[in-house]
Formats: sequence, C-alpha cells, structure tokens
Amino acid sequence: MSEVKVLVLAGYGLNCDHETAYAFELAGAKAVRVHINSLIDGTIKPEDFHIMAFVGGFGWGDDHGAGVVQAVKLKTKIGNKIIDFIGNGNLVIGICNGFQAIVNMGLLPGFDNIYTDRSVALTFNDCGNFRDDWVYLKVNTASPCVFTKGLDNIELPVRHGEGKFYSDEPTIKRLVENNQIAIQYALPDWSEA
Repeated sequence: MSEVKVLVLAGYGLNCDHETAYAFELAGAKAVRVHINSLIDGTIKPEDFHIMAFVGGFGWGDDHGAGVVQAVKLKTKIGNKIIDFIGNGNLVIGICNGFQAIVNMGLLPGFDNIYTDRSVALTFNDCGNFRDDWVYLKVNTASPCVFTKGLDNIELPVRHGEGKFYSDEPTIKRLVENNQIAIQYALPDWSEA
C-alpha cells in the first residue's frame, strides 16, 4: 500500500491541528495541515488524501452553536466534494469541535450512504456547564470504526459545553444494531455510565 496521506483541517478558532498531524505521523502517515479556505478555493484537493481530520477548538467562535458555522461553510462550499471523498472509501475523523461539525453537516450517521440528512445532534451538557474533566470511555470492540480497532478502555480529557449526543429512539436503535456507537462514557470500574 502507498503512504497514507492525511488532510488535517486548520482554520479560524480551530486548534490541535499540529498535535493531530503529529499523531498521524507517529502512526506512519504523511499528514498535511490545510487551511479550510485552501479546500474551498481548490488550491488543495480532498481526493489527494486518504483521511480527512476535522480537529477541535472553537471554530468561528462557535457562533450559533458548537461547530455550526464551520459545518455550514464546508457544507455549502464543498459539501459534495466531502461526500465524494467518503463515497470513494476514504476516512473522516472528527475530534472535539470537528466531531460537532461533521454531525452538524449531516455526515453522521451515514445510514444507507446518505451524508446530507441530519438525524443526530450534540446539545448542551446535562450539567448545564462547560465540562473540563478526565473521563472514562469504553470502546465497542464490535464497532467497524478503524480508529478504535485494538482499543478497549480509554481515559482522556474532555472539554465541551455541547457534548450530549441526542437523537430519536429509532435512530439510536439503528446505531446500536449497526455497532456505530464506537465509544461510550463509562464509570471508573468501566461499567456503562
């Protein structure tokens, strides 16, 4: 296989793009940090990459909600290119604000290869506050997610005000049946939270 090339998005209010690129390089990939505007104006083409990483931060100040402005900008300007990228078997990962953006774009859950319908959301935390804490996450080992293969339990920091996953019951049932819930919050004894 040829070298895996990763497009790591950078832009207004986004952060951890350097760290994300470095992590991919440690895993053996060639990572390139790309400003979102370079994708929009066509200077950089998604089809030249295998993975597109949507990073964290507070994109565009999180005006109108976490990841909303970034999602609208990308969906309206290059949404079809991103859908083609996925349709060609390439991977997308959303980290923190990047996950919020891909949810807002409608890329997830991708049922029946439809990447435009928004059927899930991230909303305000139950605690009503911004959460800055270390958490326990249990990995669904049956998930098809390539990014969690070989992982079991994870402890990592979270920092978000809108981190509560929300959807209707039929969608959640289908996510569970498809093993699309790759990780879930857990208690310190690794039981489900």
